Amino acid sequence: MELRQLRYFVAVVEAGSMTAAAAQLHLSQPSLSVAVSQLEADVGVRLLDRSTRGVEPTSAGRYLLDAASRLLGEVDDVTAALGRFGTGLAGSLTLAAVPVLMWHRVPALLRAHAAAAPELEVQLVDPPPWTAIELLAQRKVDVAAVVVAGPRRFTERHRGTLDVVDWGEVPLVAALPPAERDAPDPLPLRSFDGAEVLLPHRTAAVPSLPEAVDAAFRRHGVTPARVRTAPTIQAGLPLVEAGLTRMVLPDPDRASLARFDVTVRRLDPEPPPLRALVLTRAGAAADPKVARLLERVAANTHHPV
Repeated sequence: MELRQLRYFVAVVEAGSMTAAAAQLHLSQPSLSVAVSQLEADVGVRLLDRSTRGVEPTSAGRYLLDAASRLLGEVDDVTAALGRFGTGLAGSLTLAAVPVLMWHRVPALLRAHAAAAPELEVQLVDPPPWTAIELLAQRKVDVAAVVVAGPRRFTERHRGTLDVVDWGEVPLVAALPPAERDAPDPLPLRSFDGAEVLLPHRTAAVPSLPEAVDAAFRRHGVTPARVRTAPTIQAGLPLVEAGLTRMVLPDPDRASLARFDVTVRRLDPEPPPLRALVLTRAGAAADPKVARLLERVAANTHHPV
C-alpha cells in the first residue's frame, strides 16, 4: 500500500466518481481506475461499489477512508515539520554568551526570535569570552556572543575561522556601592583617581573591559589608589554591593545592571564603548537555524564593525 494509492482512493470517494477525481488529480480516468483497482488487489478486498451514478465506499472502504485520512494528515504534519527544520524554524541551537549579555540583551533577542520560531529550542551557557570561543571551535555550541574592545582587530585576527556579526555598542558606566545614591549623574571619571577599583581578569585572547578601563584612565590621567581583580564581572559585583570597591562596567542597553544593588552612573567624559559581537564558525550560517538567528541580530544593529 502506497501513500499515492491512498491519496487517489480518498480523492475518488470525496469526489464521488472516477471522472471527477481524475480531473482534480490531473490524471487520466483509466490511469486512476487502474491505480484504485491495484489498491483493492493489494489489500484483498473490494473498497468501492461502482455504478453508473458513480462510486460509493464499501464497509471496508469506509474503514480505509477514515484510516487513510488520519495517515495522510500525519504525513502532511511530518512533512510540514521537516520543512520548518529546513527553514530554521525548528530544531535546537546552543548559544554561549558572556554573563553581561545574558542579563538583558540575550533574553530580548530570544523573546523576539521565539515569536517567529517557537519550535526552535535554544540552550544557553554563560562562560567567559575566551571559553565561549573555545566551545565554538570545539563545536560544542553553535553561536557565541562576546563583548570586546577593538572589534576591528578582533575580527581581523579571527578572519577565516570565525564569522562575526556586530551586535552594537556596549556603553561603560560606573558601578558604585548602594550607599552612594547621591553620586552625581554623570559621574566625573576623575572620581576614580585615588580610589580603589576592581577589574575582572584580563586575557590576551579577547581584549575587553580591563583594557578599555586602563585606556580610559590613562587618557584622562586617572590613577586609582589600588586595582583589585576578580575572575569575572559577576564575581566582582557582590564586592561592589557590599560597599568594598568600585567598578567600571559594561551596561548593554543601559538596563543590564538594574538587577543588582549598585548605584549606576554615566561617566564624564564617557569612555569609548565596547562592542558586542556574535560569532559563528566560518560558514556556519549555511545552517538555516543559525542564519535566522544572525538575521535577527543584524536587523537590530545599526553600527556595523
